Amino acid sequence: MQPRNMSMSGAVDLSAVKAAAEAKQKAEQARAQRAAQPEGQGASAARLVIDVDEATFEQEVLQRSAEVPVVIDFWAEWCQPCKQLSPVLERLTQEYAGRIVLAKIDVDSNQMLFQQFGVQGIPAVFAVIAGQALPLFQGAAPEAQIRQVLDQLIQAAEERFGIVGVPAGAGEADGAERPAAPEPPSNPTLAAAHAALDAGDMGGAIRAYENVLADEPANEEARLGLGQARLLDRVQHADAQEVRRAAAERPDDVAAQLAAADLDLVGGHVEDAFGRLVDTVRRTAGEDRDAARVRLLELFEVVGPEDGRVTAARGALARVLF
Repeated sequence: MQPRNMSMSGAVDLSAVKAAAEAKQKAEQARAQRAAQPEGQGASAARLVIDVDEATFEQEVLQRSAEVPVVIDFWAEWCQPCKQLSPVLERLTQEYAGRIVLAKIDVDSNQMLFQQFGVQGIPAVFAVIAGQALPLFQGAAPEAQIRQVLDQLIQAAEERFGIVGVPAGAGEADGAERPAAPEPPSNPTLAAAHAALDAGDMGGAIRAYENVLADEPANEEARLGLGQARLLDRVQHADAQEVRRAAAERPDDVAAQLAAADLDLVGGHVEDAFGRLVDTVRRTAGEDRDAARVRLLELFEVVGPEDGRVTAARGALARVLF
């Protein structure tokens, strides 16, 4: 399976809304199955550090990622920095006690996985959450930095996908099995919006997401879905070559720059999209400046406010405006 990048890093995954909803449901199902297991076969028996190859990747990484963030350590026997990093990752994995799982992949024996993840050098550390891959860092990073990255990973897994891991020793204190948390009631309008988005009916998706937000203004899933649907609606019939030509030839044409920024974002060039719009805000005034600013804020919502690229672009925008 070709890994997909989450919006935390790499290209923006425009299927993230649907994936998040599905992942939350799978996480609840996995917790229910674990609660029904006999004592000794649940979290306490789970392996936290595992060796993975191409034959076991589907089961050990993709399937497990529906319940716990899986951190992948790409390494090789001849790699000296790997020998420095791997023990730190293994120790931290044990310390996090089931909130993450560490999958170790020997690149010499698993070239297909090495290539699918686009690894440029080792050691390289990735993560998979709900079947979606994202790069974390490369090289033998300091332990404090690694710990910070893992904390952010765990937070993102819980907030976006409802995945909280498998706490080691859970349920052993009193020997009692705890029932799984009840699934939240389904929202048929939200489900219809997701279905329309998947089917390419952007107009229907936009209307459905707007209807959800009219009743539930704080619905994060609908808000993110609406931003994605509006973005896809703007680019689905665009001639990419013509849009980029117009943007290059007419740098002061705000409409041309907005269209090019949309294509940049859909293509995964997040920093380019943000930089283009910040420059447009800087060069313009009045209604043109406001149009560029509003579009930039809309793209911030699509990527996600916790993304570091959004934080950096917000700072750049503030410096231009003030």
